[in-house]
Amino acid sequence: MNAQEILISLKEDLQFYKKYIREVSDEILASKYSEYPIFVAHQTDIAIGENILNKDDFNKNWSINATILEELETSGIIDPQKKKHFKSIYKNPKEFICVFLISEKGGNFVFIPFNSL
Repeated sequence: MNAQEILISLKEDLQFYKKYIREVSDEILASKYSEYPIFVAHQTDIAIGENILNKDDFNKNWSINATILEELETSGIIDPQKKKHFKSIYKNPKEFICVFLISEKGGNFVFIPFNSL
């Protein structure tokens, strides 16, 4: 799949998962666990965050794990020296899903508006 096809496939799955992702994001924010919920989209098993939606259970292309900025920093995925920059580009989690997309093309952060799904 090329990058465009990956994003289209992800967006289709996120349309299906949107309600549950929003609930988990709101729970992370309300509990004050973190101000930076991040959802990891992947197609193979990974050890980042907690799996909340398994693609095989829903006949989808992408599984979703929930994590937070602080966990990605602790695990070395986000360099502590770049944490401030990440916070500056992070979008309002009430309006956007922050997705750490892991595919054969590598890993990238994308922000997808809830209202576009």
